[in-house]
Amino acid sequence: MGNEYLLEVKDVSKVFPGTRALNKVRLQVKKGEIHALCGENGAGKSTLMNIIGGVYQPSEGSLFFDGREIAPKNPREAQDMGIGFVHQELSLCPHLSAAENIFIGRLPRKGDIIDFKKLYADADAILGKFNASFSSRTRVARLTVSERQLVEIGKSISLNCKLLILDEPTSSLSDNETKKLFEVVRNLRGQGISILYISHRMVEIFELCDRVTVFKDGGYISTMNISEISDNDVIRAMVGRELSIFYPPKSDCIEENNIILVVQNLSGNQFQNISFTLRRGEILGFSGLVGAGRSEIMRGLCGIDPVYEGKITLNGKNKHFRNYREAVNSGICYLTEDRKLSGIFPVMSIKDNMISANLKNVSRGIWFDNVKGEKMVQDYINQLKIKVPGINYSIMSLSGGNQQKSLVGKWLSVKPKVLIMDEPTRGIDVGTKAEIHNLLRDLASSGVGVIIVSSELPEIIGLSDRIAVIHEGNLMGILSSDRATEENVMTLASGKQIA
Repeated sequence: MGNEYLLEVKDVSKVFPGTRALNKVRLQVKKGEIHALCGENGAGKSTLMNIIGGVYQPSEGSLFFDGREIAPKNPREAQDMGIGFVHQELSLCPHLSAAENIFIGRLPRKGDIIDFKKLYADADAILGKFNASFSSRTRVARLTVSERQLVEIGKSISLNCKLLILDEPTSSLSDNETKKLFEVVRNLRGQGISILYISHRMVEIFELCDRVTVFKDGGYISTMNISEISDNDVIRAMVGRELSIFYPPKSDCIEENNIILVVQNLSGNQFQNISFTLRRGEILGFSGLVGAGRSEIMRGLCGIDPVYEGKITLNGKNKHFRNYREAVNSGICYLTEDRKLSGIFPVMSIKDNMISANLKNVSRGIWFDNVKGEKMVQDYINQLKIKVPGINYSIMSLSGGNQQKSLVGKWLSVKPKVLIMDEPTRGIDVGTKAEIHNLLRDLASSGVGVIIVSSELPEIIGLSDRIAVIHEGNLMGILSSDRATEENVMTLASGKQIA
């Protein structure tokens, strides 16, 4: 192998029981470059990263790193070789300090006693490379998501990392936090560290990366220089087709006088005096900066969080939800923005997850009707085109997009009147995004009231018939489709009125 490459993957395959996750893929990462890895959910990106990071071993093929063949048998071996991996779900100990997390398992000692003075000094020196605004003595539980990412990156740097793998690093970050992360990543490249950057966000890839490799269905498609291509070239390679219609047409069948939901002067912990209506046939979007209170409004509406005052009218009937179960029984369902933490049951099967909201309809008295349950699950798998190895497999065996579709099927089973989706396509590839966008439009057209909360401006503008914009817990205005420009949305989201 030439000296140009830090990492070279040669014809690597990975076979799990019943599926071939990777089929003779290849990848070459140059020394000191930021290299993007793209592909739809299920393309094999995470499987390869876990092989490089020592979590899995390949079924066939070879890895070369810094001029020699490697075969890490566990993550610690990969770290010792100079490979750092910051997962999308951060793996930190929240009750420990940033310094203790950075040097966990390697705390400096004087005899049998931990040398805290050296620990904090060494950790502060590492965090100082990123211009971190917090002390290494700070408990991780008190840090923001972006600050926790710096701790994870610091942990890798402390191990003399030569290659840093970042998996969807901006999925939970605000725009300002994303800019700071980009500065850190560019700084690392300047120090000669290579970055393998996994993301579905085309804007980020074209702003940050030098080259991009695309996988599809577990196979290698191509590697391209960012300076020579457009985002359409990447999308075409990922999905195997043009994706010109990213968002379905806006509704032409909104029933102006058929109001499904009326919310009047709703107030809670982080929002006040929120009023809006949801009409039959429309998708109502909620936009605003991170921390504006959008999710809190939805949680209050559904009875998940307490509200102090306000009136909710559903199909002409006044409602007061003391808890989420009462909201679901009335026909309002909420899909959380964090599907892994509070959306799915990760230790349960696909079938058990999808029937969990509607056990009553798949039971005979106190007994579960397995035949009825399996039929219901299979019907929604077919309707939503969910790719599953089998309904009794763990839901964690599915890609992010298929997990999200499974959650939609779970809540469709209770025949909702209003479906609220918070960040409906976070961490999902462009092809599956388009499928979910079309699904939401179909649901709205069928009579289900649809509300979406999204931090992606193109999504909120492309999908919504009207957009409610929130700033610091206040409703700044509701934009009709013809006034829903990025400039208008951001003006209201910043607390200013449109001129």
